[in-house]
Amino acid sequence: MSKLGKFYITTPIYYVNDKPHIGHAYTTIAADVLARWHRLKGDMVFFLTGTDEHGEKVAAAAEKAGQTPKQFADSVVSTYITAWKRLEVGYDGFIRTTDPNHAKAVQDFVNKMVDNGDVYKGKYEGWYCVSDESFWTDLQLKDGKCPECGREVKKVKEDSYFFRLSKYQDALLDFYKENPDFLSPRYRANEIINRVKDGLKDVSISRTAIKWAVPFPGDAQHWVYVWVDALINYISALGWPGGENYKAYWPADVHLIGKEINWFHSVIWPAMLLSANLPLPKKVFSHGWWTAEGQKMSKSRGNFVNPLDIADRYSVDALRYFLIRELPLGDDGDFSEKALIARINGELVADLGNLIYRILTLAERFAGEFRGSPELEPKLDISKIESKMDDLDTFGALNDIWGFIREANKYVNEKEVWKLSGDELSNALYNLLEACRIISILISPFMPETSSKINAQLGIGPGTLNDCRFGRFKGRIKKGEYLFKKVEQKA
Repeated sequence: MSKLGKFYITTPIYYVNDKPHIGHAYTTIAADVLARWHRLKGDMVFFLTGTDEHGEKVAAAAEKAGQTPKQFADSVVSTYITAWKRLEVGYDGFIRTTDPNHAKAVQDFVNKMVDNGDVYKGKYEGWYCVSDESFWTDLQLKDGKCPECGREVKKVKEDSYFFRLSKYQDALLDFYKENPDFLSPRYRANEIINRVKDGLKDVSISRTAIKWAVPFPGDAQHWVYVWVDALINYISALGWPGGENYKAYWPADVHLIGKEINWFHSVIWPAMLLSANLPLPKKVFSHGWWTAEGQKMSKSRGNFVNPLDIADRYSVDALRYFLIRELPLGDDGDFSEKALIARINGELVADLGNLIYRILTLAERFAGEFRGSPELEPKLDISKIESKMDDLDTFGALNDIWGFIREANKYVNEKEVWKLSGDELSNALYNLLEACRIISILISPFMPETSSKINAQLGIGPGTLNDCRFGRFKGRIKKGEYLFKKVEQKA
């Protein structure tokens, strides 16, 4: 077991121009799994998510809906809160960039950069992508469009305050070298490092035309650029500068993000922190994108996957399981209901559900005491699973947990437990019930509802990682229904 401590994990704060889709759910569920795992270890955990409510994109969406930006933001924020509750996301903090304390923190942070001589006034002229809220040069455009999202850009020319990002080029490269795990997964690191080596240009951090934003300190004609505003949420939510949560949890252990916003988190945010003389996060982990049935998700195609629809159709835990089980955290993946159903029928029903039901059926009929020698315990390597979770390899850890589930099923079949009696049956049931108890603990970060159901059937309470060793089974069996129902594939 690793040394216990604190664990601070964040998701990006999501734009409120639309309701949450499967991509938002993936990031947030993955973060929730990691937060729950660290709570199992006994770590002091803070899990932050929230919403990014400023900027031109939100203002435009509000105008289209016939609402003020704040009214529009309030209505969309409620859909996120509802979605995360439904999907069993147990966050510790939910930040809104319209919170007054956040606006104050943004202005205080900008003033720190000003005091350090890193902010100056000039004129900005270039291309702006409303969708990504990002600026681009002529050379960066692809076929005259945004290189990230492929949408149209517009020419912007206005007075602006600039941040001396160029000043921190060498400091960032030194930091990457000294902290090789900061840019994660590592196969994405070279892209960032090479781009920084090519040279950093100072960046615009204020706007004059967009007034749905935090007022720029000291100049009533300017407003803080939405990305500067957004990044500061990671410390404003903790009560920076003097809040107890800030003192306890900063720096962040993991900023979990989509790869499309890696540049802002891996370059601009650490440079801002260096300017403000604050500690840098330990890791920025950029995961991949989901397609839908082999196609990129887009409004025009009408193929955005609504996570709540999937949860209602198949169950919350089936969705959570599939998103983590289908691919390693850093990779791109394809959301397919056919693949989801195959996982449900082949792994949740046949592997886990069948194991629990068979064992409970036999145990409920057994009149003796469950005792024996721990024959199944050597099949489980907790330290290996823990090491993978510490490396954010949720896919690998879940694969190892499932390996133990299959070992338990193999044990049932090889021993033909249903044919045993007396001490032999007592020993076999002891092993299998303890295995089920430990399986329930290990799957609890991934499938919390299923874990609770198993605990109820075993007649036990929730456990911790320290309880993942064979001891004396102390439960009282109360067999319930199957955990999962087989889904019939449509022709």
